[in-house]
Amino acid sequence: MGADAPSAAVERTAIKKISVRLVPFVALMFFVNYLDRTAVSFAEPNGMGEDLALTAAQFGLASGIFFIGYIVLEVPSNMALHRFGARRWLARIMVTWGIVSLLFTWVNSSGQLYTLRFLLGVAEAGFFPGAILFLSQWVPARHRTKILGLFYLAQPLTTVFGAPLAGWLIGRHGLFGLEGWRVMFLFVSLPAILLGVITWFYLIDRPADAKWLTSAERDWLTKELAAENAQKTGHEDKHAKADLKAAFSNGRVWVLSLVYFGFVYGLYALAFFLPTIISGFQEQYDTTFSVMDKAWITAIPYLPAAVVLYFWTRHATRHGTRTWHIAGPAVVGGVTIPLALYMGSPSATVAVITVTACSIFAALPVFWSVPSRFLTGAAAAAGIALINTAGNIAGFAASYVTGWLKDWSGDYYVPLYLVGFFMLLSAVLMVWLAARNRTAEPAPGPEQQPLEALR
Repeated sequence: MGADAPSAAVERTAIKKISVRLVPFVALMFFVNYLDRTAVSFAEPNGMGEDLALTAAQFGLASGIFFIGYIVLEVPSNMALHRFGARRWLARIMVTWGIVSLLFTWVNSSGQLYTLRFLLGVAEAGFFPGAILFLSQWVPARHRTKILGLFYLAQPLTTVFGAPLAGWLIGRHGLFGLEGWRVMFLFVSLPAILLGVITWFYLIDRPADAKWLTSAERDWLTKELAAENAQKTGHEDKHAKADLKAAFSNGRVWVLSLVYFGFVYGLYALAFFLPTIISGFQEQYDTTFSVMDKAWITAIPYLPAAVVLYFWTRHATRHGTRTWHIAGPAVVGGVTIPLALYMGSPSATVAVITVTACSIFAALPVFWSVPSRFLTGAAAAAGIALINTAGNIAGFAASYVTGWLKDWSGDYYVPLYLVGFFMLLSAVLMVWLAARNRTAEPAPGPEQQPLEALR
């Protein structure tokens, strides 16, 4: 008992330092990343759509074509990060996407918009899975749900703070002789370039090189992570080598890719079209909203989502990550998103959409703790990138199909029913994976019970 006390103290301080030193910074990078990716959703109903004469399908294509560029370089980018290190590669990604994002300030046609959205996807390729991989390489498995939960808070909080910020910037119409939506693109792009430069000097690739950890903390982290990787590698050697082939031949990776597809389909259907849906409230309910009113209404679902995400991941960390931590929210989201169509007022509609947002964001960080449980090294880099590639396919499909179906049907009933279907499919696949896969995992500690889907 006495021998374990020093080790437990070292563990607590090491994880606390990582939570304070690394996670907020990487989360800030994610905040800027998601804001730049979704800024087009704030621009479209506030002048860009009219100035560029965009239909709903054209806006959906412009939103979704980003993911085509992202998909092309997703796996190669994450393999490059594994080879060259997160510090260099994430810094390169941020500076590149910041420059491309800045060019949206001067876009003048739908063709230019398509081209820049595609190039933005190419520039951003690998950032999100790279950040997930980077954080996963700093903490043992039993702490990953907590760490990824703190990181993932940046995504809903991007809309909580980003929507009002975008609304305020759009209100600076005429600054530098630019339309308001162009002013927004100008000022949300510059932080990515600045953060990219800072990243080069701030991030450290591995715990062994972190001078802000004590020697005892560095030794403990190095030994824990090495032991986990050795155990995973030993398990992989029975089935496939721990390399690119291991990820692409692993059935669990492909099923998890499909599960993630459903969640991301819902996520981006909301992210890209919620501001437009809210603008439609004016005609539907005979009311009027200012630009800032629409921005604040857009932000409403995401603050409760951030709170639910935090407590959901804490529960999963303390009591063990279970299949229902992922499948349960998928069911709730799948039911509530089409239910929002039948509410009789803007407040009731936004309330139901809030439940959907809470469901999506509660499940995502828990989901991302799963792949690194059975993949390591190059296989982890490729597997995480492959799963995220499926999500990017969903991002394109949700953006384009939602817009096309809206134009075709005249309203959002059909596209949002499709969102509900894909989220329910994610729940079914997660439960099926739990029932099918019964391979043993390392004996869990008090904070990390085995996920049924991997037992």
